[in-house]
Amino acid sequence: MRNHTSISNSSFGKVFAAKLKDYHMLVKFRLSFIVVFSAGISYLFSNGDQSKFLLFVLGGFLITAASNAINQIIEAETDKLMTRTADRPLAAGRMQTTEAIFSAGIMAFSGIALLWWQFNSLSALLGALSLISYAFLYTPMKRVSSVAVFIGAFPGAMPTLIGGAAATGSITDVALLLFCIQFVWQFPHFWSIAWVACEDYAKAGFHLLPTLQGKSKASALHIVIYALLLIPVSLLLFMLGYTGWISAVIVGITGLFFFYQTIVLYRTIDTKDARSLMFGSFIYLPVVMIALLLDKL
Repeated sequence: MRNHTSISNSSFGKVFAAKLKDYHMLVKFRLSFIVVFSAGISYLFSNGDQSKFLLFVLGGFLITAASNAINQIIEAETDKLMTRTADRPLAAGRMQTTEAIFSAGIMAFSGIALLWWQFNSLSALLGALSLISYAFLYTPMKRVSSVAVFIGAFPGAMPTLIGGAAATGSITDVALLLFCIQFVWQFPHFWSIAWVACEDYAKAGFHLLPTLQGKSKASALHIVIYALLLIPVSLLLFMLGYTGWISAVIVGITGLFFFYQTIVLYRTIDTKDARSLMFGSFIYLPVVMIALLLDKL
């Protein structure tokens, strides 16, 4: 009897772990964390109530997780065609669409309700707008045109506005400046990913690099231009007196290194250098956001 109980517990543990892993993939946990991170920086930068910080993070995470789940519900068939997404729970058939829809609905309602109840209606409405624009504008547009990257940059940067709104009840200049940084950053960030995964995306009919030539100097030039633009945009907080010299130096050096990586890609048109740029983009945003916040504090 004891052995039977041990086997049952072991089986339950394996099933639970597998289900937890599937939900980790469904909500794109790492991506959700990055999104919530920038929202949290904006919240603290805007002098939000620190005693409610974890509640804000939870609300933002639930909305982001719901957006990512809806994205996978819509793209379940195309996810089956790509190596990088074929093992997602819906694409692999480990999760039913009804379960994913129910889970996304619960997360979306809970996240928006939490922002409305604990903070204010503006932050909740911005959260709902970011979900709708990401899931129902950006996601289907990916099959149509590379313009999807521009459309997706709005919900991608909106967490900074949500953080500011939750803290102040309004859209402040600081939140708008943080929005601009994250908005511009997304172009070299996403295009580096699209470059690395170009052939895989093509299997599903996605052509997301900025030019019809795909992996070319023309596409690389677009990436260079946005990385160059990112340098003055990221220094606007300093130039307008919101932050000091310390963060300006860190932000400037980080931006120059990021820009250098795009120059390397333009020269070589090599996927290896696009991958380096992709990892560089993952480092750029947290370094810049943390530097700005610490300098301000």
